[in-house]
Amino acid sequence: MHKKVFQLIVENSSGVLSRISGLFSRRGYNIESITAGVTSDPGFTRITIVTSGDEDILEQIEKQVAKLIDVRSVTELRPEDSVYRELLMIKLRVKRDERAAVVALTETDVFRANIIDVGPDSMIIELTGTQSKVDDFIALVDCYEILEIARTGIAGLTRGTEKIVRIESDK
Repeated sequence: MHKKVFQLIVENSSGVLSRISGLFSRRGYNIESITAGVTSDPGFTRITIVTSGDEDILEQIEKQVAKLIDVRSVTELRPEDSVYRELLMIKLRVKRDERAAVVALTETDVFRANIIDVGPDSMIIELTGTQSKVDDFIALVDCYEILEIARTGIAGLTRGTEKIVRIESDK
């Protein structure tokens, strides 16, 4: 099993995400993570999909997605040519006397996390980084009671200016 990250540029229209996820569902492909957001041109949305399978399946996924009517571009974001990031928000049960230790963890140069909420017995921490950095942070704070976790899945862009996808609007 291999994992691939695909960047799709799609028309920002109603139902496009449903059609993409429907294709994966009908074909029995798995979506490990999916993120979507409008591009600098509000007529288009950038979708980042992480999926896995053998090489033949991954090739089929790329071809099938490219055939969808709203999809303007499909690009594989190879790790060596791209930058990936994921957002984590994690709520921990933290007693007053434990807060200093949690603050110390978040302020390290390794994680550079932010405390975004402090309650009487909890803290919410925000962290942005690679999937492995997010996983490592979760493992590190596992000694506290994890109350809730929200992860965005990865977003990615290619490095440099050589592989920028520019789409012209038909409108």
